[in-house]
Formats: sequence, structure tokens, C-alpha cells
Amino acid sequence: MTDVMNAGAILQALAPELLLSAGAMAMLLAAVWKPQQVAAASAEGAERTIALTRFGTALCLLAALVVAIAWGDGVGGTPDGRIAGDGFRWAVDFVLLLGTILTLGLVEIDHHRSGAYSPEVPVLIILATVGMMVLAAARDLMFVFLGIELMSLAVYVLAGLNRRSARGAESAIKYFLLGAVSSGFLLYGVALLYGATGSTRLEDIGQWAAAQATFSPVFVVGIALLFVGFGFKVAAAPFHLWTPDVYDGAPLPITAYMSATVKTAAFAVFARVLVESLAAAAPRWHSSLWWLAVVTMVVGNVFALSQKNLVRMMAYSSIAHAGYLLVALVVATPASTSALVFYMVSYTLATMGAFAVLIVVNNGRDRSLTVDDMAGLWLERPWLASAMAVFLLAFMGMPLVGGMGFFAKWFVLQAALQAPAPQTILAVILVATSAVSAAYYLGVVAAMFMRPRPADQPLPSMPMLAQSLITATAALLLFFGMYPTPVTRLAQLAITSGNTPAAPVPERGAPTRIQAASVAP
Repeated sequence: MTDVMNAGAILQALAPELLLSAGAMAMLLAAVWKPQQVAAASAEGAERTIALTRFGTALCLLAALVVAIAWGDGVGGTPDGRIAGDGFRWAVDFVLLLGTILTLGLVEIDHHRSGAYSPEVPVLIILATVGMMVLAAARDLMFVFLGIELMSLAVYVLAGLNRRSARGAESAIKYFLLGAVSSGFLLYGVALLYGATGSTRLEDIGQWAAAQATFSPVFVVGIALLFVGFGFKVAAAPFHLWTPDVYDGAPLPITAYMSATVKTAAFAVFARVLVESLAAAAPRWHSSLWWLAVVTMVVGNVFALSQKNLVRMMAYSSIAHAGYLLVALVVATPASTSALVFYMVSYTLATMGAFAVLIVVNNGRDRSLTVDDMAGLWLERPWLASAMAVFLLAFMGMPLVGGMGFFAKWFVLQAALQAPAPQTILAVILVATSAVSAAYYLGVVAAMFMRPRPADQPLPSMPMLAQSLITATAALLLFFGMYPTPVTRLAQLAITSGNTPAAPVPERGAPTRIQAASVAP
């Protein structure tokens, strides 16, 4: 009877992931089998099969989203504690599913222009999302590695899915090679932590670390290797070198997916591992994380200033935002955990909306967009230019127009300044680098509103899906900028249910030891 109850609890805890996996398998069979029957009939039949596959994928994602929302009201994790059932997991799952649904919309928009997407693409996106959701729920380092590999293998393929593009092939190869190296660092770090502590469960590692007067070199080196692996996944400097090339070579919808959704999952698991297993060892890693945040903010914004290539600019902007999110990890209080989730929602909406505009302007061409391509957009498509301005100002954190982005940075700053050991210097650097970002964001805005449109660059007509997605994301950013309560409640869910990945961290260099905190419901 006990085994049956445990099996039921496991199935319940993993219901969204199992539902998506089953849907992916069904869609994969449909994509592989059906085109063979219709290929001889007509291209129109094959196109209907692709549309049907995407429709089935969207239904699976919506069903998983409903389950995640329902389960977030109190469903716990697995009995052995290896899968979390806390509010942080369900809040992150919501952001991941939202980003995935928007990505499918971007794929559909771009497919009408380029025709580069096969029926297997939505399946790969679902499998990558399953890996991300495993990461959000993992409380065991083996599950962490499983989730990262499931996510990464699917994204490697997605980065090079346009086989007619030399840039796409180069992007996929670079991502695969560097990703394999980072996975090796991560796996070696897991092995060293297991050798030092005798367990891969985050809770066991945390208890072991709390009982130690000093830490062995094996344990410290294991932490360092984990930082290298996670640094690659979140695109933190100096582990960011792959990011501009991969983002520029991958199809635009996949770039948006990597920039927003993959980053969300990577930061979620980074936060959980730091707090639930390595909190007691904070004096050994806190300074390193502090400097990692500083270098990432500075490098991302400084290198973005010189970019004329819009996608590479967005890549460096993504690196800068990784630095802002690292500030929340450095602080590691309940307030910073809530700010982390709020920031993820804001960044996902702004990223998906901005890339939707770039997809429309690019019109299915295999080339790199530049700032000149955005010139005079206001003169031909005023509402499109206005929406793009909202997205860019949200990235910048401008009040009112970019209100949701402003609140996202404001909450991170509040968490840094109101921490038990205030991170004042880090907060000042965050504000200064955000001011620097205004130069390249406003440069694009100025090109759209103040420069003439070249006569040889007419804008194509837009499908209804593109108009709807761009309008919806811009409207949500404006609405939540004036009334952030719904997203704030989602962010509060991350710290009001179950074991919360939040713990106070000492000021940089302080010799005190900390314990992982858990906020009561």
C-alpha cells in the first residue's frame, strides 16, 4: 500500500512533465507518420499536417499550464524529497509555459515567411520545456543534470534547424561544442560534491555542509565547477562568449526562446542549488558570485553599445539582464526570490514581443537585422514602432511606458538594499549599468521615430497572429506596469508555499555562516 501511495504521489508531482512528454510523443508520431502519407498528395496536405501538429502541441501546453496552476495551490513534491512541490517551482513553471506558448506563436509567424520549420520543431520545443520544468522542480543533482541535458539537446537541434542557412549550422555547432564542455564541468562538479558529501540530494548536501567546521578542497572545487556549468547556461560573463554568435545564427523564434525561457529555467535551478544545498558554504562562494554579477552587468552593457546588428545587441542585452538577475541570487532573501520571478515574467513578455517585431521586419530572410532596418518604422507602421518602443523601454526599466520593466528592476534593488547585509555597491552598479543601456535602447527608438524609411525596404503585410501577439505582449507590459498586483501575487507564490529557495547571505567577504531559510505558508 505504501508503494502504491508513493507511486501516486510521484505521478501527481510530475503530472505536468508527464503530460507534456506524452503529448510530445504523440505529436512526434503524427509528424513522422502522416507526412509520408500526404507527401505524394500535395504540399497543401503536408502544410495541414504541420498546422495540426502545432495545434496539438498548443493544446498540450495549455493542459500542462492548467495542471500547473491547479497543482500550485498546494500539491507537494515526491516523498523522497528529490522533486520539489513548493510555490517557487509552480511559479517558474507558469513562466516557462507562458514563454513556450509565445515561442510557438513566433514559430508560426516566421514559418509563413521562411517555410523553414518542419513538424518536428514544436515537438523539440516541448521536450526542451519538459527539461526546463524538471530543472525548476529538481532537488537532486542527478535530476538537475537530467533536466539540463534534456533541455540542451533539444535546443542544440533547434538552433540549427534551418539547414539552408550556413549561419544556422555554425550557430548549432558552436552551441553544441561549448554546451558539451559546460555539461562536462557541471557533471564533474556533481561527482565531486557526491564524493565529498555522499549524496546528490540538495537537502542532504545542505545538512552536511551545515555540520562542517571547514570544507574540504574536493567540496570547494565541486562548487567552483558547478558555477562554471551554471555560468554558461545563464550566459554570465566570462562564460558568455557563445551567446552573440549563437543568437545571431539561430532562427529568430529560437533566439527568443533561448534568451527568455532557457534563461528562466537556468536561473531557477541555480537559485535552488545555491540555497538548498550550498547556503552554509556561502562564505566560500559569495564573493565569486558578487564579482560574477558585476562583470556580467558591465560586459553585457558595454559591448552592446557598439553593436549595429540588432540580434547581437539583444544578445549582449540578455547578458546584462543575466547580471541583474545574479544580483537577486547574491542577495538570496525571500524578497529577492519574489523579485526574481517578477523579473522573469517581465523579461519573457518583453523579449517575445521584441522578437515578434524583428520577425515581421525581417520577413523570412536569412540575414542579420541591423538598426538601419528599423529606420522610419514609425512612418509606415506607427503602432508597430510604438510597440517596439514599449519593449525596449521595458528592457531599460523606464517608468510608465516601460513600467513593468521598471518594477522588475525596482524589486531587485529593494531586495539588495533591504537585505540583512545590504548590497549597496551592487545596487549602485545595477543602476549605473542600466543607465548605460539607455544609449543602445534609445538608439533603436530614435532610428524608428526620427529617421526616414529607405525606399528599397518596404514592410510586408502582417498576419493576424503577429498583430495579436505583439499587441497582447505590449498591452500586458503596460497594464502590469500600472497595476503589477497579479504578477506580484505570482511572485509571492514563490515564497509562501513549501520550502522556499531563499536565504540571507552575508555582506561580501563576511566570515559568517548562513542556513537555508524556509518561509511558512
